[in-house]
Amino acid sequence: MKISICETMGIMAVLAAAMMIVAADASAEIIDLQWDGSEKFSRELGVAPGKFAEVCGKLSRGESVAWNFDTDGPTNFNVHYHEGARVVFPAKQDAVAKAEGRLDVQLDQDYCWMWANKSDKTVRLRLSLQRRS
Repeated sequence: MKISICETMGIMAVLAAAMMIVAADASAEIIDLQWDGSEKFSRELGVAPGKFAEVCGKLSRGESVAWNFDTDGPTNFNVHYHEGARVVFPAKQDAVAKAEGRLDVQLDQDYCWMWANKSDKTVRLRLSLQRRS
């Protein structure tokens, strides 16, 4: 069976699109923390199996952030920042589907809220942050 150039190009386009979808699904979600006019940030997203989602942004000493989230399955959750090669965890919980707390910022730093999905199905995450100076 002979395949024309047009058919070959069509097949290649379909394969390329499929590979892009797989690659996008395989990547981790890293989100830049951007506050709205009320100093709030909220997001709802899926965390793929074996992947993570991370929300990161610059915070200043003296600020505080009230946070809460819920998921439809267990995740390994933490709030962290980096001091050189060392990672500092102001909050950390494993196998949790819901939590809330407050981060009192002690250092000018980039802080990250992170969820790792160790399950074999996508987990839905709903997050809310409220910044106070």
